[in-house]
Amino acid sequence: MRNQYQERSTVIRIIFLTVGIIFIVRLAFMQVFDSEYRRQADRQALRPITQFPARGLIYDRNGELLVYNEAVYDLMVIPRMTKGLDTNMFCRVMGITRDEFDARMRKACKYSTYSASPFMKQVSKEEYGSWENSLYKFRGFYVQQRTLRVYDKPIAAHVLGYVGEVDQSEIDADKFYKQGDYIGKSGLEKSYEEVLRGIKGKRIMQVDVHNREIGSYMNGAYDTMAVEGGNLYTTLDASLQEYAEGLMANKRGCIVAIEPSTGEVLAMVSAPGYDPNLLVGRVRGENYQMLLQDISRPLLNRALIEHYPPGSIFKVAQAVTALQLGVITPNSGFVCDKSLVGCHNHPSARSVQEAIKMSCNPYFYQVYRRVIQQGKYKSIYKDSPYGLTVWRDYMLRFGFGQKMGIDLPASGITPGFIPDTAFYNKRYGRERWAFSTIYSNSIGQGEVTVVPIQMANLACIVANRGYYITPHLVRYYGPDSVRNEEFYTKHETGINKAYFDIAANGMYDVVHVAGGTARRANIPDIDICGKTGTAQNIGEDHSVFICFAPKEKPKIAVAVYVENARGGGGYWAAPIASLVIEKYIRGEVTRKDVEKMYREAAPCQKLPLTRVAKKKKK
Repeated sequence: MRNQYQERSTVIRIIFLTVGIIFIVRLAFMQVFDSEYRRQADRQALRPITQFPARGLIYDRNGELLVYNEAVYDLMVIPRMTKGLDTNMFCRVMGITRDEFDARMRKACKYSTYSASPFMKQVSKEEYGSWENSLYKFRGFYVQQRTLRVYDKPIAAHVLGYVGEVDQSEIDADKFYKQGDYIGKSGLEKSYEEVLRGIKGKRIMQVDVHNREIGSYMNGAYDTMAVEGGNLYTTLDASLQEYAEGLMANKRGCIVAIEPSTGEVLAMVSAPGYDPNLLVGRVRGENYQMLLQDISRPLLNRALIEHYPPGSIFKVAQAVTALQLGVITPNSGFVCDKSLVGCHNHPSARSVQEAIKMSCNPYFYQVYRRVIQQGKYKSIYKDSPYGLTVWRDYMLRFGFGQKMGIDLPASGITPGFIPDTAFYNKRYGRERWAFSTIYSNSIGQGEVTVVPIQMANLACIVANRGYYITPHLVRYYGPDSVRNEEFYTKHETGINKAYFDIAANGMYDVVHVAGGTARRANIPDIDICGKTGTAQNIGEDHSVFICFAPKEKPKIAVAVYVENARGGGGYWAAPIASLVIEKYIRGEVTRKDVEKMYREAAPCQKLPLTRVAKKKKK
């Protein structure tokens, strides 16, 4: 009997021991090997808060602040912790509808029920203050501070760019970003994103059962500080930029002003433009759609992305190239034979300098013919491809036909077009074209297209007598004043300086001598050298002008392009460029009557109505 009880006792002990071992093993697994329960507990008691760094500031060349930050708040939500929420009270306090609440909560749940995500973004200080003291009532919600961009002056929108919320492709491309983060979307904000964005920090806070913060976890032992972004010190002259934008009011086109000796862009205007503050905050999406649908395309940076026929400004590059090749001399003269190509009334040019001054089309027809048909081959169908290849090589040296390496996103830059033999072979067939097929290139028409910044760069090349430095918008950045060495390299054309002196003399005569095509650009005591152009177009022609000043030791080079402006380069673009030069060199404009006229003028031909616009009009 005793043995029987002993056996039962042993079995019971074994059962209890087994159960105990199971509990011990399970507890050990939960507490030591499996961190999920620990994470669940942490979620209840700890709140990681991302510390967003202040984005770097942006200054002009004189230290004037262009872009700074303003504090805003994101209302964050952890969906799993909102059980039992008084939804009606929450909506009343926050000033939203139930439908808005449901839509935002669905989006948050789709992201994660355990992790925090933005419920309401970019809340202003005033709005946050109206419900700050009630937030503790709503478990699962808390506020996270970030900054918003503010533009001190409503200028340079196309250059500065804007910041927007990251999309999935940007998150996939760089693990630095998470849903709800912001990134530079265009302009300098995009091209210098890694400099401006800084480094995120993190705070881990303890919270009570009512979702109220009660202090730092482990006295902040696991916290990390945010590192603010680096500042940009741009090449822009804010005063000149603002002035130039005023001159382009009521117009379509662009202005680019560059310091020739450094390649620093002093002003870059695309018209029509927009106030950069429109693309800030919660109204950004709505305003972006409004600008996107505007048929005048204010979002487009015409200075970099539009490619136009250069018109007669191209004759300057033609002249110095022909001189370098030896197919003409400085004193070569040609009759102004309008049977070859149309021209305005003027005497025949007896030299390259006179031809540039009078902008004689038949003269440059003959010049281009000598470049293309150099007599290397008996057949013009073999000689022309040879000449075109030589000519194109020189045009590329001027920066034409390729993207300028300016420090803005490459996706927003157009290379323009300088045709090659492959292009014409495809269009006309091999050995079925010659100079007579492509002569329109001689006067900046035909297949040639250039981008306005390339036009300004051409003015820089003549100003520098044969070289250019890649145009750029940032002098240096960050506390260590980092500089991009690429923007200190001279790009030589390989053309004799003496030939650029001839071109500069001709451009001086364009503005200052009787018979010149840009007498309206003349400013007493400032030696402006310029070249007009009237680029043919469907509808009214475009008005074009490039220039630099002073003639010796130039301080500024300017290109102006006014679309569909009847009257030509001398009537519209040239006077506008002269006002920009006077403003920069003198600091003020004394020709108030000229300034008033061109500020108020609206020369551009009206755009055709789109189908949508026509329907609305009906």
